[in-house]
Amino acid sequence: MNRKMIGKIMGFLLLLECLFLLPPALISIWDGERSALAALFTTMAISAGAGAILWLLCRNAERRFYAREGFLIVGLGWILLSAVGALPFWLSGEIPHYVDAIFEVISGFTTTGASILSNVEGMSRGLLFWRSFTHWLGGMAILVFLLAVVPMGKGGYSVHLLRAESPGPSVSKLVPKLRQTAAILYLLYIALTVLCVLFLLLGGMPLFDSLCTAFGTAGTGGFGIKNNSMAGYSPYLQSVCTVFMALFGINFSVYFMLLLGRFRQVFFNEEVLLYLGIMGGSIALITGNILSHYGGNIRKALHEAAFAVSSIMTTTGFATEDFDLWPQLSRSVLVVLMVVGACAGSTGGGIKCARLLLLWKSLSARLHQMLHPRSVSLIRVDGAVVREETIQGVNTYMAAYCAIGVVSFLILSLDNLSLETNLTAVLACLNNIGPGLDLVGPTSNYAHFSDLSKIVLMLNMLLGRLEIFPLLIMLSPRTWKKAG
Repeated sequence: MNRKMIGKIMGFLLLLECLFLLPPALISIWDGERSALAALFTTMAISAGAGAILWLLCRNAERRFYAREGFLIVGLGWILLSAVGALPFWLSGEIPHYVDAIFEVISGFTTTGASILSNVEGMSRGLLFWRSFTHWLGGMAILVFLLAVVPMGKGGYSVHLLRAESPGPSVSKLVPKLRQTAAILYLLYIALTVLCVLFLLLGGMPLFDSLCTAFGTAGTGGFGIKNNSMAGYSPYLQSVCTVFMALFGINFSVYFMLLLGRFRQVFFNEEVLLYLGIMGGSIALITGNILSHYGGNIRKALHEAAFAVSSIMTTTGFATEDFDLWPQLSRSVLVVLMVVGACAGSTGGGIKCARLLLLWKSLSARLHQMLHPRSVSLIRVDGAVVREETIQGVNTYMAAYCAIGVVSFLILSLDNLSLETNLTAVLACLNNIGPGLDLVGPTSNYAHFSDLSKIVLMLNMLLGRLEIFPLLIMLSPRTWKKAG
């Protein structure tokens, strides 16, 4: 195992986190927030100092590393960044309990949006900005940013980082050079974010609000800067978020193909068609179901249904209404959408439409083979044959997903909260959504849970964002053994 390379990249990540803490520190300086500023500067010093020491100790590391190191770097990196990123909230006293502080930051970096805060508007603006900024950083993935800006050497070894951190059943390079792929992904991400900010500004939203809202929308995270999330903003601003949440739930390689003029590949992309079909069908179903709830006002019902479906399916978690008060059918559809999630290669969470597509095609092929034993059934997506290795990976992922969900649900049950609360809390955190139902609904938070349950939910957030395997591999004792 290349331990020095792991340490070197951890050092790079801590140095980057120090830089990422600079914008919220500048906001605290502008607003004269002494307590928040002291906490941010202390954290920056710790991050920069620890990062510099790690880099100096490991600077001569051999550049070669493989899949095992890639998984370890991703798992350790996200935990380390979260542990340090929680310090400003804790040191400032704005979140006095460290478990709560790290819960909030892990929720931010993993773009979950589950919160323990009951009064968001009472926070200092510097830390409020940092809270939302973690969504944007975690949305496209922090190590992808590292790949885009830091040369990782020749040999193609850094592809192990991209594959370990990128969401979906498989990942490929957009262009031959991996660093260029990472740069393209981030440029697309930045461009869409800037576009979202501009549309919000056109609707009269203040710059600070626009930036924080765009961070939550782009990262599909959902941390609001108001106690009522998005409910207090105009229908235009809510509609902007509805559209952009849906856009950020689409595989970013689709946008790259659009830039290249490959329109046929885009418009006949099976995953995107499935994603838009599920989203459109859910909006229509919920609109009809909640129509009486809004006195027959179809425009209002459609607006609220579209926002909720876009928010939940892309695992953003913004809210304009307390959908926990909607009819049972609408609530059930939203719970299903929590599991479905967005597209692979997007900033959204959930199982991903790509996996659902592969599972459906795999089931169809298996049934066909049972009826016609001598036939050979190939699974194709967008005309290309899917490798058996990919199908096995999807099946393994689903088995692990179900096992983790069941164990987490049983542990949360020790708190003696309602079944609906515990089940949707696990689904919301494992799928990186944020709000669930009952005590974790859109008008409530996760402060009800014990520290043990919060730790379990934090693990769920990390497992969901990192697609389970990097964290499981990191926690396995066999990973750390020297090869015999």
